[in-house]
Amino acid sequence: MHISEGVLSASVLAGGGALTVIGTTIGLKKLDYDRIMSVAILSSAFFVASLVHVPLGPGSVHLLLNGLMGLILGWTCFPAILAALFLQAVLFQFGGIIVLGVNTFNMAAPALLCSCFLRSSLSAPGFKGAAAAYAAGFFSVFLSSFCMALSLALTDQGFIKTAEIVVAANFPIMIIEGFITMFIVSFLTRVQPEILGMVRN
Repeated sequence: MHISEGVLSASVLAGGGALTVIGTTIGLKKLDYDRIMSVAILSSAFFVASLVHVPLGPGSVHLLLNGLMGLILGWTCFPAILAALFLQAVLFQFGGIIVLGVNTFNMAAPALLCSCFLRSSLSAPGFKGAAAAYAAGFFSVFLSSFCMALSLALTDQGFIKTAEIVVAANFPIMIIEGFITMFIVSFLTRVQPEILGMVRN
């Protein structure tokens, strides 16, 4: 879901960059020593998952795992995603340095939003907990694709059709990410619930 360089307007780039700086600053302030390993592992998982991508116009479609990152990391998903995207831009020319701020915000903000609304429901027994985990995976990708589409639409009205295609093309990814997030969260609640902020009984 990277947006390529040379596509977005200066105002959109500046806005995305400023929001990413704010989110990353808050995330780094909330990052303590005990969580560095979790941040590193999830940043690596994000890096690897999004290497397999399908180009789509001025962007691309691929797995994100940002919903899972949001549930586990909260605000620290901002620096984790920023680090992964920076390495992808430098090593593989995915996206680019200039659009790093916008791409980071488009993936990290939805992850954080889903975490804020759904994390408290993960400990619910049965269907409710599983549904919350699935929703986090599904809607994090949906909102990321919407943010990407909005970035394109705010740049030029001619991108609106492309923006619609981007959102539609990501629906299979939303479904897959929902199940992946649900299964991983289900596993973590059994073996290490504290990583999700739950208290082990």
